Amino acid sequence: MSTDTAPAVSRWFGIRFATAARFEPPVRVPFTGVPADSGTPGPIAPQTPGMLEQMFGQTALDISEDCLSLNVFAPADAGPGSALPVLHWIHGGAYVNGSGSSPFYEASNLAARGHVVVTVNYRLGALGYLGAGNWGTLDQICGLEWVRDNIGAFGGDAGNVTIFGESAGGSAVLSLMASPQAAGLFHRVVAQSPSIRQLRSLDTANDWAQKFFEAAGVDGLDGARALSVEQVLEAQGKVLTMRSTNYDMFSPAGGGDALPHDILSAVAASPVPLLMGTTRDESRLFTTFDPSMAGCDEERWKQFLETNFGDRADEARAVIESHRPEANHAQLIAAVQTEHAFRAPAIELAERRAVLGNPTWKYWFTFASTAFGGVLGSCHALDIPFVFDNATGPGSEFLLGEGEGRDVIAARFAGEVSAFAKGGAASWPAYDGTKRATLRIDHTTEVLHDPESPVRRLFS
Repeated sequence: MSTDTAPAVSRWFGIRFATAARFEPPVRVPFTGVPADSGTPGPIAPQTPGMLEQMFGQTALDISEDCLSLNVFAPADAGPGSALPVLHWIHGGAYVNGSGSSPFYEASNLAARGHVVVTVNYRLGALGYLGAGNWGTLDQICGLEWVRDNIGAFGGDAGNVTIFGESAGGSAVLSLMASPQAAGLFHRVVAQSPSIRQLRSLDTANDWAQKFFEAAGVDGLDGARALSVEQVLEAQGKVLTMRSTNYDMFSPAGGGDALPHDILSAVAASPVPLLMGTTRDESRLFTTFDPSMAGCDEERWKQFLETNFGDRADEARAVIESHRPEANHAQLIAAVQTEHAFRAPAIELAERRAVLGNPTWKYWFTFASTAFGGVLGSCHALDIPFVFDNATGPGSEFLLGEGEGRDVIAARFAGEVSAFAKGGAASWPAYDGTKRATLRIDHTTEVLHDPESPVRRLFS
């Protein structure tokens, strides 16, 4: 509800749900009842603040390994017996940044639609995902167990829980679909721009763990336990500068704790309803202000095509340029990266689920930001203020820019997610391998069939 009047919503911040020793599973903290006051956000997981965190003034002073807390938003008149559907948000940040208490995830407007909304912290980076230890995933499961046992006191229905997340949060909710330990803790899933390629094998995870140990100057987990938080982050930072195709240095590992070896096959086989989508220009968030992309010219564009498409370079150039006629060379490279990293893996997963008859709906977010002269396009993370119905809220113009109609788009997107959470189905046709129905979300929202099919076929 994007209005100038604050909704009648109750908020509770910094509710501890667990504690955890380093490199150990979380242990639940007893619930002592609904807090008497709103509280304050708990510390965030140890991290070096990223782009979005810095934008909202997050600093390293707010971090602690004792970070397992959550926040709850509910209509002011909700209480035991209200049985409202629950929306449980798992934040993104490449599994190395972010928190559930970011102002970006202020959930009052979403709660006012008749939900209890939960936003949660989990361990990040090497402290959350090192080798087989998917401790961050175990934290997420522990948070869902807390919801199962306690959300009724806030007015929520533990039998109707939708997990949703964006970017790393999007791939995190997918990984939870694959986890036997998470079975029954949620009933619907919304994955926004999921970083599917970050979901890695156990061999890859162990290789990166060894690189971390070398960077930290320790022999293994026992040595890493003795490091200070600052030393962990220093070694982690060294690893994050190493070359990686999928930025999978620290992320859920198939075959590690709580996850099967083949995460995506388990997701494809899951009967849990899934709503999933991407933005049109995901990778512009990463390339637009990247100094290495400055001065990108036609020769670099041609070399990029030859490296990534080989004998199909001319075909790829024709397809991409015809669908992005306004783009400069750096933006054309970003368009290819968007397809490879986000849209193509999401389409592949949707088609695998469709073959198995598991309910899946696809959307495509194409609203373009006018900020910074419009160079961001419809970039990664741009849809977050819309799903939280905060597109005209404080600070939104920094990312979205100025312009009319954003509140209408937000009402539609938040409304679709709200309805899906309440009823288990989207308002448009489910995805299949023939029509490929996709809801395009923009100033004009419409159902498209197989949007930009030549681009899809280029990456299939």
